[in-house]
Amino acid sequence: MLLIVNLLGGIGLFLLGMTMLTDGLKLAAGGALERILAAWTRTRLYGLLTGILVTALVQSSTAMTVAAIGFVNAGLLSFTSALWVVFGSNLGSSVTGWLVALIGFKFKIDAFALPFIGVGMALKLSGEGTRRGGLGGTLAGFGLLFLGIDLLKEGFGGLSPADLPEMGRDLGGMLTAVLIGLLLTIILQASSATLTIALTAVAGGMVTLEIAAAIVIGANIGTTLTGIVAAINATPNARRLAAAHVFFNVVTAVVAFALLSPLLKLIHYIGVQFVGDGNPVTQLVIFHTGFNALGVLLMWPLSTPLVRFLQGRFQTVEEDELRPRYLDMNVASVPALALQALRRELARMGHLALQLATDATQLNPAHLPRTVPPPQSETRLARKLAVVEQLQKQIGSFVSQMSRQPLHQDVADKLPELLRIATHFDTLSRVMYHVGVLGAHDVRTVELGALASNRHPAGIPGGIPAADLPTTVAPVFLAALAFFKAADPESEARSAEGKWLASEARDAFEDTYQATKAHLLHAGAGGQFQVTEVYDWLARLSDLRRAVEQGHKASQRLSAMSDLAPTPTVASEVPPFRETVPAEPSPSKPDAVADNPL
Repeated sequence: MLLIVNLLGGIGLFLLGMTMLTDGLKLAAGGALERILAAWTRTRLYGLLTGILVTALVQSSTAMTVAAIGFVNAGLLSFTSALWVVFGSNLGSSVTGWLVALIGFKFKIDAFALPFIGVGMALKLSGEGTRRGGLGGTLAGFGLLFLGIDLLKEGFGGLSPADLPEMGRDLGGMLTAVLIGLLLTIILQASSATLTIALTAVAGGMVTLEIAAAIVIGANIGTTLTGIVAAINATPNARRLAAAHVFFNVVTAVVAFALLSPLLKLIHYIGVQFVGDGNPVTQLVIFHTGFNALGVLLMWPLSTPLVRFLQGRFQTVEEDELRPRYLDMNVASVPALALQALRRELARMGHLALQLATDATQLNPAHLPRTVPPPQSETRLARKLAVVEQLQKQIGSFVSQMSRQPLHQDVADKLPELLRIATHFDTLSRVMYHVGVLGAHDVRTVELGALASNRHPAGIPGGIPAADLPTTVAPVFLAALAFFKAADPESEARSAEGKWLASEARDAFEDTYQATKAHLLHAGAGGQFQVTEVYDWLARLSDLRRAVEQGHKASQRLSAMSDLAPTPTVASEVPPFRETVPAEPSPSKPDAVADNPL
């Protein structure tokens, strides 16, 4: 019973010391860890060295992996940079084994650990929440970690090989040892703890060096579970990073298991011939370091195809939208096909821009009574804006590629018009992003439950006096919504003849805007509303009007390019963006296409 208590107590002290050590270093480092990761991960070699050094400091590859996933999730690290930080953290985890081997088995633990605990706790208690307290927690954790090792040594020292399940050196016995290492790491949530158990067991003669090495291999696989859990519901890059971590550890484990016998023979030879030390504890630590280094060497040529493979997995709608759907550089050499591709990509870009505009409008008083904006509404708008801007860049690059070859004059004349349309959609997106952010920050304190959503301010259709500003401006936002729906290049809100309704919707918006503006100015001058609030709303409505104008220009210019063939559709396919080609503007609105240039 005492032996079990010693073993459990030793594991508990080790894990407690590891936790205090890691948390203390994080507190003592402050924001330095973020700065280090941002500055020292520019290349794969820097990322690898950073992973090794930081893991050696925090003494936990699991914590380093979870931190890297968190930084990727927050956008502080790119996927490729974080990948090599994680690979380096695996190699850095071997430092724990060297500390245990060089200190834990060669010094009197009590005399070594107790001063660290005493000094550390004094610093921690006198500086709680400060860097001094973090340093104290680190020192105390360091001492507790080695006290745990001492208890583990006592526990295993009271056992004999006969007390443990027999595991031979055959394939079944070695696989059982791998499974034990995997399960121990999953339970303890720390591969360093499993490594320490294996070191103390082999030092006490409980298991052979081969069995201990197999346990360490299993521990390397088990440490991936924490990263997998951390990546659940995370960003695609975070999930890719967790998958890369699993791939690295599994491939490294398979190679190390396949080469286990020759590796151990080589390590024994090197230890005896060059170091003069055949100690199995030292050999096990060398093995742990060696097979992680072998994994890094294996990943060096494999990382590029691995990144390429993972980039195609865990896709989100936003990432899929970032990629041009129709632009292909192989098509750029055929001007007629290139114009078709550009026309379709512009329609898709316009659809996304007008989706953003619709979402931004709905964050404003387009519906009464007003509700609290949905969570992360600003983040969603920012992502959609980034998609539109990225597509504009891709369209510009494609046009540049086309312009490098001889072009017919008709084709050359269309290219500036295509770029102008992309600029209109981009400007619309930027303006509406600003309008949406303002709407998301509005204070919803006005009680509008008793007001019908179809009421209008005096002086605009409906003629019913308004009691507050949101109710007064709501018709303008409703008119804008109607325009954005009509102007969408991929919208079904078209007449039976396939003609655009954008001009009619834009005219209706303009009428509503002018009537509302006049009413606001009269109400402000008459003291019905605060003049400063009137100015704020007029500025927002002016931005909304600018966005409508940009959308109107883009839709009319796009309609004028109806000589391009429509996109073929497949009945069985339901694409996220349905491409339609607008007909010529209605002859009843001859001024619809007579817009000013940029």
